[in-house]
Amino acid sequence: MKTSVNAPMRGAQPHCQTCSLNALCLPLSLTESDMERLDDIIRRGRPIQKGQLLFQQGTEFQSVFAVRTGALKTYTLASNGEEQITGFHLASELIGLSGYNAGTYPLTAKALETTTVCEIPLQQLEQLADELPDLRRQLMTTMGTEIRHDQNMMLLLSKKNAEERVASFLLDISQRYQRRGFSATHFRLPMSRVDISNYLGLAVETISRVFTRFQKNELIETQGKEIILKDSDTLYDLAGLTRANDECLHQAES
Repeated sequence: MKTSVNAPMRGAQPHCQTCSLNALCLPLSLTESDMERLDDIIRRGRPIQKGQLLFQQGTEFQSVFAVRTGALKTYTLASNGEEQITGFHLASELIGLSGYNAGTYPLTAKALETTTVCEIPLQQLEQLADELPDLRRQLMTTMGTEIRHDQNMMLLLSKKNAEERVASFLLDISQRYQRRGFSATHFRLPMSRVDISNYLGLAVETISRVFTRFQKNELIETQGKEIILKDSDTLYDLAGLTRANDECLHQAES
């Protein structure tokens, strides 16, 4: 199976210099000419439809991707064929870097909704990073951020109960939307309750009960996949986080 999206479309396409997400996915202090060089190696393909794979576990690592619109999930397959979801990826976030040292993608990435990505081929990226130290530094920072996020996830699953896990999950998504300039208290969850339960290591019935309890206690309001955080302070308390520390962590990762 191909590991890249469809061939690039010709005609009017967004560019790094004019993309509203460029300061989030690649926050670099590049000159205009350097930004043009980066832009020249990026491939922008047709949208990936819901359920379509961006890349598949075990296939050759060829590219890194920046999510432009939409959302994806990454997962591994257990020996019995069941999915174990490892993360969700929103607009402005890089995906695929975990395959850098392995030579193959250790995960499968699937679109949760119609999604567009910028594909950055590995060979050209490495050549450009050798010439632009700021670019290499940002890639290393991004990989470090992924490692810290994975470590936090391990702590979440091993130390927290169901309510604490759900509260932590909602606050994580909230902060990621806020980084993009959107509301931190009113946002859409592109993933299903089944996917959330898989990711958090809980039964889907438990997820539903926690959401219902949060609504009853007026911590959140749900409208389909839309979520409104009505009492963020209590959610922070449940998650065992302080708002200041959480915001500082996300700023350090950005």
